[in-house]
Amino acid sequence: MTDTDTGPFEIVDPAFAGYLLGNAELETLAFGFRWIEGLVWMGDWNCLLFQDLPRNRTMRWSEDQGQSIYRAPSGHANGQTRDRQGRLIACSHEARSITRTEHDGRVVTLLDSHAGKRLNAPNDVAVKSDGTIWFSDPLYGISNDY
Repeated sequence: MTDTDTGPFEIVDPAFAGYLLGNAELETLAFGFRWIEGLVWMGDWNCLLFQDLPRNRTMRWSEDQGQSIYRAPSGHANGQTRDRQGRLIACSHEARSITRTEHDGRVVTLLDSHAGKRLNAPNDVAVKSDGTIWFSDPLYGISNDY
């Protein structure tokens, strides 16, 4: 691959051109979505979970089984990650909360308010190495799923 041959990639800022691997191929794993968010690899399950946000469902993809629905409805879940114990942590626009899926499948609400006020629309989430949960809480997402 030359500097001018970027294949299916569009490089907007030349500073990122050095990160393009010439031997990396694009492969479509799943299709039929308006947009997806919250990709999280579940190594012990050998699958990828991701949010089909407009359709209010969490999808699952594995090499063996392809794509399937993991959870529907998902509470218009958006960003998600795993905690130090391997549990799924997700942001819910609909419930305006941060949830955790326990190992037995139960979904528990970890947080839905702060300082006496409801959360807006939790969007992205990360778990720090010390177990603290960091998330964004923008205004958009409250009024609709877009």
